[in-house]
Amino acid sequence: MIRVGILGDIGSGKTYVAKNFGYPVFNADYEVSKLYKSDKKIFLELKKKLPKYIFSFPIDKKQIASAILANKQNLRKIIKIVHKKIRINMNLFLKKNENKKIVILDIPLLLENKINKKNDILIFVDSKKTEILKRLKKRDNYNVKLIKKFKQIQLPVDLKKKKSNFIIKNKFTKRSVNKRIKEILGKINYERNNS
Repeated sequence: MIRVGILGDIGSGKTYVAKNFGYPVFNADYEVSKLYKSDKKIFLELKKKLPKYIFSFPIDKKQIASAILANKQNLRKIIKIVHKKIRINMNLFLKKNENKKIVILDIPLLLENKINKKNDILIFVDSKKTEILKRLKKRDNYNVKLIKKFKQIQLPVDLKKKKSNFIIKNKFTKRSVNKRIKEILGKINYERNNS
């Protein structure tokens, strides 16, 4: 099984690109949302660490946001608790899809939390800053300060780009994205068959 990790800036279209590969995708953001809605244990752990902010179940993302905005350390506390469970879920996902040729990991902190393996194929989604901003502003929960806090715990975008095996220029058109995905899959298959 080939593991493909999708990297990129917040709002660069990683999830969109991941979906278009046509292989099983592990989407960490989606998994986190699910935990907030349905995992009582996670709620109790977060409530214990952040009682001033996390107080009702299912956890409202606004509670999470106010905790993060109040104090830089809170984001790390949240990640520490949530991340353990995400790792477990990712391993279940990998087990379930072990017979698949390729799986896609759409995990914002893939490198930061050292979830990637040495022979993972890393793909960087490169988008124009103006396009990213336009897209972020359309999100219901758009908050500049919140985005800044998330960026502080992420590796610099340039470093992620450097570490990547492939780059997809995301112009937010299906045609250009799919064309590039086809090329990359061709190269991955070629290398696999000739190694």
